[in-house]
Amino acid sequence: MTGRDRTRGDAQYGLLTSIASEARVSLSTVSKVVHRRHDVGAATRARVEELLARHGYVRPGEHDPAAPRQIIAVFRDLSGPYTLEVVRGIVDAADELGVDVVTGTTSHRSISQWLEECVALDAAGLIIVISMLAEDDQRRIVEQRLPVVLIDPLSAPSHDIPSIGVTNWNGAREAVQHLLGLGHTRIGMVAGRSHSLAGAARLHGYRAALEEGGITYDPAIVRSTDFDFEEALLASLQVLRSDDRPTAVFAASDAQALGVLEAARQHGLRVPEDLAVMSFDDTLVAAMACPPLSAVRQPFEELGHEATRVLINLAEGRPPASSRIELATELVLRTSTSVRRPVGTEPVGTE
Repeated sequence: MTGRDRTRGDAQYGLLTSIASEARVSLSTVSKVVHRRHDVGAATRARVEELLARHGYVRPGEHDPAAPRQIIAVFRDLSGPYTLEVVRGIVDAADELGVDVVTGTTSHRSISQWLEECVALDAAGLIIVISMLAEDDQRRIVEQRLPVVLIDPLSAPSHDIPSIGVTNWNGAREAVQHLLGLGHTRIGMVAGRSHSLAGAARLHGYRAALEEGGITYDPAIVRSTDFDFEEALLASLQVLRSDDRPTAVFAASDAQALGVLEAARQHGLRVPEDLAVMSFDDTLVAAMACPPLSAVRQPFEELGHEATRVLINLAEGRPPASSRIELATELVLRTSTSVRRPVGTEPVGTE
């Protein structure tokens, strides 16, 4: 028993003693009512039950409706624009449901330790964002029926653990189709890592759009990195150094797209006149970039709401109809993309 549990137990015992005195019955009789024993008279039972309710006594194993419920949201880190958007979505949704949110990362505490923390805090459940679940953790979640919901897991989870994401493949396909429609046929990509389900789906969507457009996939203008600015910058510098450089680049995240913009600046390329740039995410930084980024928008608020809703339902014994939920993306066009212009010509007017 933890110190917190001991303190709570002492308080509950003291309350029962007071109720026994007020009801003019023994503590043993109050205990029988609490444990719903049948060997107590109806009038005495009603009097004790009324006092228990008036004093807010919560029977062991029952949830106190007056106490705020907690959920835990765990991230790999709290530094990127994607993470901040998802945090906001979860917190806003939890606030509407009257639920408190404890946030943390896997930087210094493993998923296994967060599962322990969830139990220790008597939390309603755990939302895990962009993380790899070990087999032992998955087995524990399933066997102990721990309420856990995954957002954009790096690997496919057990069918018994619900996960929520977006239509990554279709969103990427639509983004590249837009670039093809602008006349770009040499389209590079700064993709996510292959072990990431979302990253792999976006790369496959990119390739599907090229194939449908009759464009041969060229690995020389594709680089895979973490969803990270610095790595994307280095990868983009390599791609743009090519003799047959692309006229457009699709980045698998806003952080990577910012790396593409900086690489273009270092190469003396104008965006979108010399290089069109398309992103995926549409976090707050996309509209603040220079120029503002055209992007595939993820519905972050809806992601947070859906993950929180599913988690609370799980905690109350109502699993989702499907273990995998995908929310639709949307193409948002800004000034980082434009019609392809022949090499050596100057732009006329504005888009």
